[in-house]
Amino acid sequence: QVQLEESGGDSVQPGGSLRLSCAASGPANFCMAWFRQRPGKEREGVAVIRTVGGTTSYADSVKGRFTISQDNAKNTLFLQMDNLEPDDTAVYYCAARTRRGAGGRCPLEVDSFTSWGQGTQVTVSS
Repeated sequence: QVQLEESGGDSVQPGGSLRLSCAASGPANFCMAWFRQRPGKEREGVAVIRTVGGTTSYADSVKGRFTISQDNAKNTLFLQMDNLEPDDTAVYYCAARTRRGAGGRCPLEVDSFTSWGQGTQVTVSS
């Protein structure tokens, strides 16, 4: 069973940066991703990476500001967040799936992932 633990959430001012980490244990994952849930809104995909090959995909709202990466040796997922905006305020969740998706793709969709962390709070405010 995959277990995920996020860390790195904090309060920052607009324009600031944060790096989130997600430590994974258990079976190897085919896809890993970051999702977020903003106050009063549904959980939404932020960024996804296919662990073999490193193909990435991002939500339009974070393209050019956020970078997803992985350290396979340490089985850790990262999300570098730069130029943060107040609208980025949310609980950020790490997610994983072990099974290979159709066509080897990793859709950035909640229903595509089977393992979830507890979440880490990111607050962007002046």
